[in-house]
Amino acid sequence: MTPVTDSEQIAERTTRSEILTGLRLSLPAGLGMFPLGVAFGVLVIQHGLPWWVAPALSFLAYAGSLELLLVGMLVAVTPIATIALTTFLVNFRHVFYAFSFPLRTVRGKVARLYSMYALTDESFAVTAAAPGSWTQPRLLATQVAFQVYWVGGGLAGVALGTLLPGPIAGLEFALCALFVTLTLDACRSRAQVPALVLAGVAFLLALVLTPGAVLFTALLVFVALLVVRYALSRGTGRNRESTDA
Repeated sequence: MTPVTDSEQIAERTTRSEILTGLRLSLPAGLGMFPLGVAFGVLVIQHGLPWWVAPALSFLAYAGSLELLLVGMLVAVTPIATIALTTFLVNFRHVFYAFSFPLRTVRGKVARLYSMYALTDESFAVTAAAPGSWTQPRLLATQVAFQVYWVGGGLAGVALGTLLPGPIAGLEFALCALFVTLTLDACRSRAQVPALVLAGVAFLLALVLTPGAVLFTALLVFVALLVVRYALSRGTGRNRESTDA
């Protein structure tokens, strides 16, 4: 039997410490993910879907807000093209997360693929709060913990949903409540006010133009308005630079 060297023992202790740090960092956001996962699981049962839909979506899609949307879309037998485009629009923000996400710390093809797959709002927020301090064990432990919180919450919700004597009215508001909370956080910064106004305009236009597909149309209009806003702000910045010169 090959004896364990001091350097190997130090590396093992460091890895264990990094994993524990990752689990600790995941806890605050995880405490919010778990109850939302419970609501998701109960919602699956209340809509008459099989129990396995909850863990299946949590592994195949693994995007909390999208999964809550997909439940209603599956029940309504929404066309695949609409589901695909909605998925693209809802999760398009993840493309920008990749610019600053510490994926470079992860080695190995399988580990990197999982880290990319498990890049969620929560994991990005945690890494953005402490840039430059991430190692592979810490990052992967955080991401695995987040998925355990979400999948575990969904399974707990499925079990709870089967025990309830009747449906819980207003449970669909869980997703809306999540977005309301995010919106209130955004309102604290004046820089985000224009984006909030554009979101309201997009919603009103969608409500008038396509009452039967408000969310889908609002997302398209909102993305278009953001592109226009970016183009205008960039043009204004160039004009200021030329004037100063």
